[in-house]
Amino acid sequence: MRKAHPKNQQFRCEGLDVFITHIGGYPGRYNADVLQTIKETSPKLFICGHSHILKVIYDKKYGLLHVNPGAAGIHGFHKVKTLVRFTIDADKIKDLEVIELGTRV
Repeated sequence: MRKAHPKNQQFRCEGLDVFITHIGGYPGRYNADVLQTIKETSPKLFICGHSHILKVIYDKKYGLLHVNPGAAGIHGFHKVKTLVRFTIDADKIKDLEVIELGTRV
């Protein structure tokens, strides 16, 4: 399963370095392996989840946008289903919006 779907995904999209993982922490409190990857690869967009807590934070120290889109599923402790949508244009993140999908049933 990990060969088809590795824990960490790193790629360039429209000239922007992106790093995605499941459990990553937050600016100032990144997991050790995530922090090492951030230091080594300098992504400009870091997306992670696990907590199901919607957060969008610019990390000045590492020059990246940290995004946790929250949770859109029907299971978990979250009360409102959320996702984050944005556009990548060249090396810029634009038009970022939080979308609420209603309450979790």
